[in-house]
Amino acid sequence: MSFSFSFAFTRPQAYALDVAKNQSNRQSSQLSALQGRQIIVGVCGGIAAYKVADVVSNLVQAGAGVTVCMSAQAKQFVTPLTFQTLSGQPVRDDLFNLTDASDPQHIALTEQADLLLVAPATAHLIAKVAHGLCDDIISLMICAAACPVLFAPAMNNRMWANPVTQENVAKLQALGYPFVGPESGFLACRNIGPGRLSETAQIIEKITQLLHDPAKSTTRSKSK
Repeated sequence: MSFSFSFAFTRPQAYALDVAKNQSNRQSSQLSALQGRQIIVGVCGGIAAYKVADVVSNLVQAGAGVTVCMSAQAKQFVTPLTFQTLSGQPVRDDLFNLTDASDPQHIALTEQADLLLVAPATAHLIAKVAHGLCDDIISLMICAAACPVLFAPAMNNRMWANPVTQENVAKLQALGYPFVGPESGFLACRNIGPGRLSETAQIIEKITQLLHDPAKSTTRSKSK
């Protein structure tokens, strides 16, 4: 005696399977795109700095080499030791701290990098870059970057809506700098509105897109 069984998935079950399959395919594509890539992560001084630790961890797990640079204000929220542990690399946090004696200005890092992520990109940092100022390690690296620079803003909703901030963002976008976020939701200041740092998955997806197609970002490219 033989038995045969057939299974028919309900529509919700089939949809769930499709979603899981698509997520798996997207993750595989991201792993392939990030494997062996060199990424600089510039961490600015905002409460969302703690979320960037998860971004760094996921980039490393995907096979990317990650070097973290921190502003003085960022160190008030997260310690350099956190990012050094997650990235496995020394953290750059001072223009005059010679981590590499052959690169006193840390510019060589930007020549080796495939992408520079600024997260959280504060209103202050965005304003500095929009006006060509480079008086700390992050703004200096952005100015000297020979790779795409991706901004992931995070700030108070009124700061984001401020016409000066919006003018600075528009200026950078017109120059070819890509942005991801900010998202709307509950903010650390207890307000609700735009200003949340994008989720890790969204940031990594944007990084993957830019690595696949650098033409979508700033026209800078590595020197041949």
